Amino acid sequence: MIKKIFAGIIVLAYSSALWAQDDLLASLEAEQADQKMLVEATFKGTRLINGHSIETRKKGVMDFMISHRFGTIDGGFYELFGLDYAQIRIGLEYAVTDRLYVGLGRNSFEKTYDGFAKYRVLRQSTGKGSMPISATWLSSMAIKTLKDPENDLAFTDKLSFTHQLLIARKYEKLSFQIMPTWVHRNLIGEEDDTNDILAMGVGGRVKFSQRVALCVEYYYQFEPLNNTTTNALAIGFDIETGGHVFQLQFTNATAMVPSSFITQTTNDFFEGEIHFGFNISRTFQVN
Repeated sequence: MIKKIFAGIIVLAYSSALWAQDDLLASLEAEQADQKMLVEATFKGTRLINGHSIETRKKGVMDFMISHRFGTIDGGFYELFGLDYAQIRIGLEYAVTDRLYVGLGRNSFEKTYDGFAKYRVLRQSTGKGSMPISATWLSSMAIKTLKDPENDLAFTDKLSFTHQLLIARKYEKLSFQIMPTWVHRNLIGEEDDTNDILAMGVGGRVKFSQRVALCVEYYYQFEPLNNTTTNALAIGFDIETGGHVFQLQFTNATAMVPSSFITQTTNDFFEGEIHFGFNISRTFQVN
């Protein structure tokens, strides 16, 4: 009799513990539903491939970035599929706040210096007061310092400007981004049609594992700079290794500055005029 009573007490106590655990889990789920949770890592780095992603770094983080584009692979074995030639951009970027991000760089393509500022306007979130998208504004300025022996250009003639609204959404392992873009060039050549170019960029990222993802990026020009330019297309892979984000890519764009690769790409991706290249990023907490 005593054993039966003791067994009953144990069963009752165990059942009460399970009910209490269920109530606690339900309470925690209700609390999480009421809390606003930011969606993190829509993209792994601040670049989608050639262009910017909506991402910025955390406040006080400095990012040293090297971008490399070899020659086109249609040069064959004689040019080692483009490895005999290269364009490079070196940049240094800093997160002033969690939302404000600035940077400077130098691209060997036409000896171009560039600077940019980007600000996170919206953050995708879940829970109470959720936001379905992320949005970041980007403004950049570039100056080409390649000497022109036939023309003595003023400083302002060498300037170009790019403004973009980057809009993105993350769906578990899939991220998607659109990039309405306006590029203005202060001076254009005789063969060029317009100082102002409107373009629409689209891109995405599919995550295969914790460290590897496939990325695609395409920019369509509504009115090209001239009849020799083509739309920039890029396909790449993100590989995360500790503090590094390593991006391998194939693109028809030679330049690595927005005003240049969006409006001055002349290679045809589907004719084999493709550059193999990479971006490598190393971050440092400095503040």
